[in-house]
Amino acid sequence: MTVTASAATVSDFYYGAVTPVAAYLMACLGAALGLRCTTRSLRRPQHRARWLALGAVSIGCGIWTMHFIAMIGFSVEGALVNYDATKTLLSLFVAIAVVAVGVFLVGYRGGSPLNLGVAGTVTGLGVAAMHYLGMAAIHTNGTLHYDPATVALSIVIAVAAATAALWAAVSIHALWASLGASLVMGVAVTGMHYTGMAAVSVHLTNVAGASQSSADLVAFLLVMLAGPLLVLLVAAVIVMFDPDMMLGETEPEASVSLPAPMFGGDSVFPAREPAQPSQSRTSW
Repeated sequence: MTVTASAATVSDFYYGAVTPVAAYLMACLGAALGLRCTTRSLRRPQHRARWLALGAVSIGCGIWTMHFIAMIGFSVEGALVNYDATKTLLSLFVAIAVVAVGVFLVGYRGGSPLNLGVAGTVTGLGVAAMHYLGMAAIHTNGTLHYDPATVALSIVIAVAAATAALWAAVSIHALWASLGASLVMGVAVTGMHYTGMAAVSVHLTNVAGASQSSADLVAFLLVMLAGPLLVLLVAAVIVMFDPDMMLGETEPEASVSLPAPMFGGDSVFPAREPAQPSQSRTSW
């Protein structure tokens, strides 16, 4: 018997604007935390590896969380959508690992054009690999096909976004400038995701009789998202309560040596400094 595959109607906005907006916010949060961690690593060279590692985890979790929040809105008319848990988790580790490669390259070797080009290319290709590995985790009643030109465009966007993010990490240190950069980076990363999704078509081999198993799919993805969201929350607490942010210091200054907290502040209770006129409070 011959089974005829038919093209299905695919949507990335099953729940309207909720999923793209939430995905964008997660991308921005991961980018903002990564930028602040990189700034801390440059100002705290004795704890550079810790801050760079936290920054890589933050950006990687932010990108991965963005992807799978956006995928909550993915639906195929006439088919059920499920995910392979192993490939889904593997895509998370890929995201963190490739971001770590780029962050450590620029953190230790600087932001020269050559170094940024290498780090941005490696990181961008890795982010694209994370995206398509996450797509490979999809199980549905048919096969996924990709338009090669649109896939290539999504990879170019991923490399450009990664390079811009790494440049911002070593070049932008003021609070408001880095927050603005994180908003732009959120647009780039989310744009890469939806460009990649525009390349997807689904050809059904049989009809499941339902367009979306909403409760089961959302429950699975929320369980998957719980860990990375918790990591982002912990990273936000660490960054916000770092002594530099609390005191609004603009330059690393000598102070009485006290035990350092885990991620590199001078002390949990910094030494009292002489009063300075109009200290800025925007350099966290």
